[in-house]
Amino acid sequence: MPELRKDPILGRWVIISTERALRPMDYKIAKEESKTDLSKCPFEAGNEKMTPPEIMSYRSPGTKKDEPGWWIRVVPNKFPALRIEGELDKRGIGLYDMMNGVGAHEVVVETPNHNEEIYDMPEKGIEEILWAWRDRMIDLRKDKRFKYILVFKNKGPQAGASIEHPHSQIMALPIVPLRVTQELGGSKQYFEYKDRCIFCDIIKQEIEDRERLVEENEGFVSFVPFAPRFPFELCILPKEHISDYTQITRSGFSHLAQILKRTLQRLTKGLEEPPFNLMIHTAPLDDLNLNYYHFHIEITPRLTEVAGFEWATGFYINPTKPEETAAYLREVKL
Repeated sequence: MPELRKDPILGRWVIISTERALRPMDYKIAKEESKTDLSKCPFEAGNEKMTPPEIMSYRSPGTKKDEPGWWIRVVPNKFPALRIEGELDKRGIGLYDMMNGVGAHEVVVETPNHNEEIYDMPEKGIEEILWAWRDRMIDLRKDKRFKYILVFKNKGPQAGASIEHPHSQIMALPIVPLRVTQELGGSKQYFEYKDRCIFCDIIKQEIEDRERLVEENEGFVSFVPFAPRFPFELCILPKEHISDYTQITRSGFSHLAQILKRTLQRLTKGLEEPPFNLMIHTAPLDDLNLNYYHFHIEITPRLTEVAGFEWATGFYINPTKPEETAAYLREVKL
């Protein structure tokens, strides 16, 4: 019998389709060999002139901007979705609203090594990436035109990555995205009704149940949500109540690097390096300290297609129970 499960934050229902059930091992994807000519890769060390001038870098003392010697480099996106120049110029056309496409769109080149994915790095290297995201968030929030800053990573062409070299992206937006607004609304409603944070309650229940838990350390948990849209969808939450990503402590970044590495290793080893999207949802810039919201990381492997039913209804069909995928990931040997 299929199951209908409700996301407690968004109120969104998903169908766990046991009638077309797939076992976790059915999702393994054959890894494609790299065909990139490194001399033409704009993110390769030595090819710095192929990108716009860098905004920020972590580099060895004595090395120069836009030259080799860096281990993390941040540059403007060469083909930005939004542009930093100009004013918003909010206006209406009859009943329709519009504004100029003002924002920031940056690329974080995570390593000078073309084949060193984030889950292959030592934890210290991952921690450096987490700090780079934080540093850029803090700088971008100074611009009063921006209302929200999004960090995301596309791994693999099926997940939207047009360049193979390991990188992530940061966008500063003049509005709060609808998905985040829905999360804020749902979690605020829960807090007003129960006088408790729903994310704190989710953490407590997932640790107690352990059915969907994948990894846990001193500062964070990673788990498969109760009502996931996609097979092997994952969420990483801080145990401490932190609504703003930039408020993570130094030790917190160490714990986050550890759990992110182990979670991605389980996913990539268990499914033979699937394409995935990783995104950080954090508090909007107009209120960074929310008593009802946790920043969190969502990881969504691209293993199934979204088709007509999903687009027409907003229901997602997931052919594998989250408890089964969590159990499968826990058994992956690291």
